[in-house]
Amino acid sequence: MEKIDLKIKKISRRGNEAYKALRTNIGFCGEDIKVIAYTSSIPGEGKSMVSFQTAYSLADIGKKVVYVDADLRKSTFIQRYDVQAEIRGLTHLLAGKAQKEDVIYPSNKEGLDVIIAGPVPPNPAELLANDYFTELVRYLREHYDYAIIDTPPLGNVIDTAIISKNCDGMILVVAQNTVSYRLVQDVVAQMENTGCRILGAVLNKADMNDNQYYGK
Repeated sequence: MEKIDLKIKKISRRGNEAYKALRTNIGFCGEDIKVIAYTSSIPGEGKSMVSFQTAYSLADIGKKVVYVDADLRKSTFIQRYDVQAEIRGLTHLLAGKAQKEDVIYPSNKEGLDVIIAGPVPPNPAELLANDYFTELVRYLREHYDYAIIDTPPLGNVIDTAIISKNCDGMILVVAQNTVSYRLVQDVVAQMENTGCRILGAVLNKADMNDNQYYGK
């Protein structure tokens, strides 16, 4: 399949170091942690950027990685990375209009494949709950070292709870000074209710002038 040319902006040295630390911590979670869902409490906390950069960083050390854009309601992937090619996405697969091989695209980053969300469907939760998604995740687990799945904010919709049933772990992205402690606690409780292992949280958009924080 033809490669997708992603326009990926370089991140800062500090950001790069933060992602190295994150991938190291993921590795310490165990070899059985291969399919990881990223979520947040609300839109705008940067979970899509953090999840993609995690996948990119894992590919940097020779891992075979697939990034799955499963935010079917409000994907920003095509705009953010200036994807010009006409592609078939996750929605096509879940609707039975494409095969796995039709939606997994190699990128211009060695070792990193991507699955893009595709057109917004009228019934995202129902599509994600069907057997096509379960079969896809089973395939990705067998053929990749890691599958990093970007999911919708858990504080808004139930899609992430559905997705997490097929995942080995979840990571919560929290933007500094953006959400309340109480909302984060509510989202953590929802994560716990899914039965999926919570791997931890990423503090995003941190004030780097404050020495107590590390981030991008």
